[in-house]
Amino acid sequence: MSRTITVEGMSCGHCEQSVTEALEGVDGVERATADRESDSATVEGDADPDALVSAVTEAGYDASA
Repeated sequence: MSRTITVEGMSCGHCEQSVTEALEGVDGVERATADRESDSATVEGDADPDALVSAVTEAGYDASA
């Protein structure tokens, strides 16, 4: 299953990498990619949406599912 979440506050490649790593640390995530141009991240897997938002928030960015 693929899910896209909104992520605000990414301004560079390092930001994208930080969000990607945060999402990949969530149980059920098989793959994640963040895109600062679209203010979003795409996640493959069956992770809980609330857990995804929490991971991104803990990494220092605003997120919503």
